[in-house]
Amino acid sequence: MDIMNLSKEEMKSVLERYELAMERIREIEREEEVRMPLRDYFQKVSAFLILLDDVAQKVRDGSYLKLSLKELQAVNRSLYNDIIEDNYLESYANPTYACKKLGKRYGKLLSFLYTELRALIVFAFEKQLYLHTIYLELFIQVYGLIRWEDEFSFKDIKRAIHDFMYDYCDVIIDYRTKETSDPAYSFAKDIIMEADLSDLRYLYRFGDYISENELKTAEFINSLPEEQIKSMADTFTSGFERGFLVAGLDLSIKNNVNIRYQIGFERVVRQAVKNFMQLGLEPIIFRAAYLALNKKQHLKIGYHASSPNKQYEYDHRFDIGIFLDKGLKNRMIESRKASLEKIKHITQNYAGPALIEVFGEELFAPEDKAEAIKLNKLQQKLMTQYYNDEKLLSKEYLKLEEISFTIISYPIPEIGEDFEDIFADTIKVNTLDNVTYTKIQQSIIDTLDKGEYVRILGKGKNRTNMMVKLQPLKDGDKETNFENCVADVNIPVGEVFTSPQLSGTHGILHVPLVYLNDLAYYDLELVFEDGRIVDYSCKNYDDLDKNKSFIKENLLYNHETLPLGEFAIGTNTTAYMMGKKYDIAPKLPILIAEKTGPHFAVGDTCYSMREDLKVYNPDGKEIIARDNEYSLLRKTNPSKAYFNCHTDITLPYDEIMEISAVLSDGSTIPIIKDSRFVLEGTKLLNEAFDMK
Repeated sequence: MDIMNLSKEEMKSVLERYELAMERIREIEREEEVRMPLRDYFQKVSAFLILLDDVAQKVRDGSYLKLSLKELQAVNRSLYNDIIEDNYLESYANPTYACKKLGKRYGKLLSFLYTELRALIVFAFEKQLYLHTIYLELFIQVYGLIRWEDEFSFKDIKRAIHDFMYDYCDVIIDYRTKETSDPAYSFAKDIIMEADLSDLRYLYRFGDYISENELKTAEFINSLPEEQIKSMADTFTSGFERGFLVAGLDLSIKNNVNIRYQIGFERVVRQAVKNFMQLGLEPIIFRAAYLALNKKQHLKIGYHASSPNKQYEYDHRFDIGIFLDKGLKNRMIESRKASLEKIKHITQNYAGPALIEVFGEELFAPEDKAEAIKLNKLQQKLMTQYYNDEKLLSKEYLKLEEISFTIISYPIPEIGEDFEDIFADTIKVNTLDNVTYTKIQQSIIDTLDKGEYVRILGKGKNRTNMMVKLQPLKDGDKETNFENCVADVNIPVGEVFTSPQLSGTHGILHVPLVYLNDLAYYDLELVFEDGRIVDYSCKNYDDLDKNKSFIKENLLYNHETLPLGEFAIGTNTTAYMMGKKYDIAPKLPILIAEKTGPHFAVGDTCYSMREDLKVYNPDGKEIIARDNEYSLLRKTNPSKAYFNCHTDITLPYDEIMEISAVLSDGSTIPIIKDSRFVLEGTKLLNEAFDMK
């Protein structure tokens, strides 16, 4: 069923089902047939659904748009109040509280169910009545099983949830596939391009939680002159265009681009949309996923607002574990393939993603709750298989070897009282001179290409001691190992990177504190043998097993090991000193942080899925280090070639004792010594260190 294009008769039928469901839910809110405390759960969840119905009605009849700013803020707060701050401690969305009140058997199931139902906020604002309705019907079905509770009720509820997911898998995944691939699905784009952005009421049309971050960001962006907005958008979109030029790809054969950003930057995004359309690219702007079937752990892939509660999102990152089995995994892939097949005439024209990332949020070290749903070992394997199969489908239908991307970052007000100064300095960092850095970085590359290894030693509290094996060059006059990366796809400027040879790469990578994918890691240590992680630890928790689970789930993405997919030396000392100046270094996004010292990426190489595309540096040399021992398996065993993750771990300059090229005779050529660049041709980078 194509739920985006229902006939009048189909829509009438869905509306009747919706109204019947809401009528029953209003009865449930008043009924007392279920024993306490289960009755309390169903009454509170029913109250939430009734509240949401009222909002949905206002959205459908247009009266929502007539509400004042204060009224909209009150509505928004009421929808998210249950999970905000300390309210979450006594919310049934909190698995700890749910298990305490309802018992462990029911607690996890019903906490999951309430969390899925909270995703209906999205459907209310997008007027997705069919999806809204089927979840209401699931809630009523579960209530019926509890109402006639017996010794089999737990299993019956779990089976009902599994059957629901299996039965509606094709519909849910088809909708997600289309909204992430087809420009015609234009809910967010219509707001961005048509709303009066000077009237901050527009923020509440998305349906996301709107915090002070979004309000203050939008206010600040609105205060900027038009020429600055245009400059920011031009930097963003020209980086995307240059990515095609640098890679030798033909942008003219593409006609759509995915824009991802955080709510509050609409004025910049509006100008970016105009720029992209001048390039012949229609924007696809899809929301981050909230349903268990579609989301990838706690990560926000798509447009989104600030989190109402990061612990809430972390607690529910593996909710799919409630119902995942091999049959469902296979059905998910079948549904994904069927959906892509229907729109392959659109997906083959995909140009790639363009991301505006933000930074400045408080560091988050999550509580690891025993009551939260976890994946068992079989489910971990199923999910890694699913992501691998899904990536191979994307390669086939989205032609990943023909796409490019761009990423740029800006701070948000939560970063502190220096927000506006940090914003101004970030713009300077984002627009540093490419020519200057190209020349400096070429000096580093020329030296590294003489080496057989790169040696990296930490200092002070940093215990890093790594030997990174470089791939052999057949012709040094025509080939190089390192890409000279300036501000095209990866804004700002400042790194040289390679895909190491795994065999021969070994040592310890250690960082006292690093922030990866919205999570803080304390004393993170990874041990490598032949380029693969063989041991790992951190000190986030007192319990050793919890620390290992934390790393495996959130850094290794439940793989047993990951290879070293990238080694790089960042050269953006200006960005590094910005972090020091405002004491925000741990809050810098990976995009900027990776330019502020050497970094190591675990997972796939930077050339994943397009290794056969020849890439050249400005000096004309071909970058030959595009493969490693895993990615080469794509030719014989594609299912083993990729890990579908790539996480950069940066060592800041002040934690570096030495980075040297190690030649075949054992001699060394230092590039960084005691936190400063010492290689001839790079010393200009030290000027930023000396500025007061």
